[in-house]
Amino acid sequence: MESAAARPRPVLTSGSVLPEDADRATLVARVHAPEHGGPCVAAVRGERVVDLTAVVPTVSDLMERDDAAAVVREADGGHVWRLDALLEAPAGRRDVAHLLAPVDLQVIKAAGVTFARSLLERVIEERTGGDPAQAARVRARVGEAVGGALDGIRPGSPEAGKVRDLLVAEGLWSQYLEVGIGPDPEVFTKAPVLSAVGAGADVGVLGASVWNNPEPEVVLVVDSGGRVRGATLGNDVNLRDIEGRSALLLARAKDNNASCAIGPFLRLFDDGFTLDTVRGLDVDLRVDGTDGYVLHGSSTMRGISRDVVDLVAATHGPHHQYPDGFVLFTGTLFAPTEDRTTPGMGFTRAYGDVVRISSPRLGALVNTVVPSEQAAPWTFGVRALMRNLAGRGLL
Repeated sequence: MESAAARPRPVLTSGSVLPEDADRATLVARVHAPEHGGPCVAAVRGERVVDLTAVVPTVSDLMERDDAAAVVREADGGHVWRLDALLEAPAGRRDVAHLLAPVDLQVIKAAGVTFARSLLERVIEERTGGDPAQAARVRARVGEAVGGALDGIRPGSPEAGKVRDLLVAEGLWSQYLEVGIGPDPEVFTKAPVLSAVGAGADVGVLGASVWNNPEPEVVLVVDSGGRVRGATLGNDVNLRDIEGRSALLLARAKDNNASCAIGPFLRLFDDGFTLDTVRGLDVDLRVDGTDGYVLHGSSTMRGISRDVVDLVAATHGPHHQYPDGFVLFTGTLFAPTEDRTTPGMGFTRAYGDVVRISSPRLGALVNTVVPSEQAAPWTFGVRALMRNLAGRGLL
């Protein structure tokens, strides 16, 4: 297999990654600055990316400020980068400035099976034991038994209980249906703090996986008090074969090197972008293979089965606190099922695929698929960040 350095990189420009209303958006970036040997918190102001690290040393600190949006729009900054230069730079290179995931000390959480279609696909994974060759047969049976019974159903409601009884009678009850239509959502820790990759970086798929797909999601950014302060995009890389063997393998399926992508920027809430805006967002996915293969799909947050505020409440509250805040993947509607190569084997990613997750109000997150074992090693953790900021006199 060719090395990461030998593969052509997707061409990213400000026009291809910024939100359509970027001139009115309050956007936060993180930039690796080689002169500092570490990250900078930055504001995206048109084609300029302005260093704000002297004002707020971490994105987590910024999210704790009531005036966060004003800081990003108006605060005097330090170094200024050209956005296109950051996008053109090879991600992961320590000697050049480039974009990072726009979050830092926040815990990376994710909610699962929050859309009816993806819920059924999780059931199919479980019933097939992670074998993609059996998926079409099981999908037909599940579809025949369930039909549209899950459409518009409210989890935990009496109507959801009736669907449960129907599925039990058909021998199709599943732990995934429990979290999909039961009273409690699935919320898990997706990846370690500081491990997410950003726009333009490679995204990792475990080499042992033969059935997997991208999961395009809206990601909420929440402060230590449980307030949602903004949103961004994410790719919650999913290994369907491994999780399908056993739900107890969730960590093996979800948490691998470069298996979490977030970006391109964090959009803060303001008068023109609110929680209600997030509730109506459309999210598109495009996969371009090196062989000319193209996959396109779309989803909408309007189809989510649990309100995003309910997902936040299930994560943060008297039962659990996050002193540095957290980010929350809200789940995906998209679960591609059409065959890519072998008939009956469904869709799976190929190394070298360029995955583009986009939404008009959040921009575009673009990454290239590589084996996790060949992605750039994750070496800059919390200790390194604290030492770096202290050495720069920022703590």
